[in-house]
Amino acid sequence: MVENLITSAPRHTERAVGGTTVIELRGEIDILTAPALGVRLDELTAAVLPDLVVNLCAVSFIDCAGLGVLCRARNRITERQGRLRLVTDSNRFLRVLSGAGLDGVFETYDRLPEDLAAVPGRILATVTG
Repeated sequence: MVENLITSAPRHTERAVGGTTVIELRGEIDILTAPALGVRLDELTAAVLPDLVVNLCAVSFIDCAGLGVLCRARNRITERQGRLRLVTDSNRFLRVLSGAGLDGVFETYDRLPEDLAAVPGRILATVTG
């Protein structure tokens, strides 16, 4: 029996609030979905002084490939003197960061900062599938 595997990016929504891009991810970030997400994060971190908030509250699973994509985005943003914030209300995700030796590496919040949550922003993209 042959299985048909579909590779796609995790579903996400992007919006701009002032000079900050907020990307809200949903679903799983794993070896199948991480490459497409990495391409999008590369695009979002290409400018000088990128300001990116990655909302992971609706992410149900992340593996080492997903962590690698987040680390790459962090490194690119740091090189460009920008700012990356991760939003997660999952203790499990924080334990994964700790287990990978990445606790303290990312600026993390348990909810979207008020200045970004209160403003609807301009929708940049909605990707499903």
